[in-house]
Amino acid sequence: MDRLVNSIEQKLMPFANKIGTQRHMMAIRKGIVATMPLTIVGSFFTIFLNFPIPSVAAMIEPYLAILDIPFRYTVGILALYATFGIASQLAKSYKVDSLTAGILSVMAFLVTAAPPLRVFDNVDGVIDAGRYINIANLGAASLFGAIVTALISVEIYRIFIEKNITIKMPDGVPPEVTNSFMALIPGGAILVLFWVIRHMIGFDINGFLSNLLMPFKDVLAGNSLFGGLLTVFLICFFWVLGIHGPAIMGPVIRPFWELSIAENMEAFADGASATAMPNIFTEQFLQWFIWIGGAGTTLALVVFFMFSKSKYLKSLGRLSFLPGLFNINEPMIFGAPIVMNPLLGIPFIVAPLVTTTLSYFLTVSGLIPMMVARYGFTIPAPIAAWMSTDWSIGAAILVIVNFLISMAIYYPFFKVFEKQQLAREAAELEAEEKAKKEQAASLQGATSN
Repeated sequence: MDRLVNSIEQKLMPFANKIGTQRHMMAIRKGIVATMPLTIVGSFFTIFLNFPIPSVAAMIEPYLAILDIPFRYTVGILALYATFGIASQLAKSYKVDSLTAGILSVMAFLVTAAPPLRVFDNVDGVIDAGRYINIANLGAASLFGAIVTALISVEIYRIFIEKNITIKMPDGVPPEVTNSFMALIPGGAILVLFWVIRHMIGFDINGFLSNLLMPFKDVLAGNSLFGGLLTVFLICFFWVLGIHGPAIMGPVIRPFWELSIAENMEAFADGASATAMPNIFTEQFLQWFIWIGGAGTTLALVVFFMFSKSKYLKSLGRLSFLPGLFNINEPMIFGAPIVMNPLLGIPFIVAPLVTTTLSYFLTVSGLIPMMVARYGFTIPAPIAAWMSTDWSIGAAILVIVNFLISMAIYYPFFKVFEKQQLAREAAELEAEEKAKKEQAASLQGATSN
């Protein structure tokens, strides 16, 4: 194991560090990490919205509309917050006004992702006439668009500032006023550019990406191992890029998933054995056997973080454990982060591919039944797998085995990541102590004088 860890450090880390220190990559990572408090808070409300115990869910049901509000304004508009965070961080790296850059990027993102809908007539008890924004367009599904618009907007703003294509204000004008007037010309250019792209030309970034994947629809779902592995790979790969994998893949795969589980449920109702269902790769197969703790089987990483020597990793692990137990892993994905992090991105992709292969062959052999029921995604994986496979104990055991395999795959990468984090924390502590000593020395010198 030590040899593997050393090999990762020597061969992978130089490449990973080169990517990780790239200006735009750092901005994306830091900007998304800044949304972590929102994802943690929103994740807990998600649990209540999809509570796995029927009796408790029935008690909560009258309050679902109210409980949905915190989720919608945290995780539900995550891309909006990420846009501002990414733009601010990139602007700081260029030493231009981060607040202005963030505001201009948010404007560009809204123009691109959330065109206003106009209602001309009042519908009593439903909606009043006016203009509305669909906040569904501002969620994690639009994160890719948020990244692109933020980076482009800041680059345009930077070029205008560096080329002095701005409105100059006299000396003595407060900085906030100066920055506002300096942003007029670049702000107008950004607005016109994205307005033309989205509304004049009609180019939709997220829609383009979904259409780009349409040729793969015949292989992304079905009973073939290749199709299952490709689906798992793409979902995890998009997550590593900071893109909501299921949201991107959903328009292509979900119709086939829905058909697959419907056919299984119908066949099971007609008396067929759970081991003789027509479809293997349903959404439930991935949800319970593969996504243990969420996409990438991140519950394994959460456990390692909980017992880490690093204070930050330990805190993040403890905060992420309860959401992870209910298969909600945004706090871990954006908090570690796994996004734009090659070191943790590799096991995030590899572990599900390995467990998918094992689960497929055990299912094909008849040792593990197929999915015959559909339950909410917040049920802990072993319990849900047991329930969804006609109460198969073997299915619950397979979840545990897959979890242990994922832990083994994550472990060497976690150790390297922990080592880096410990070094970072030690450097920060040393710098803090040095600053305290210098301050004490200066105070002592001042007292002596």
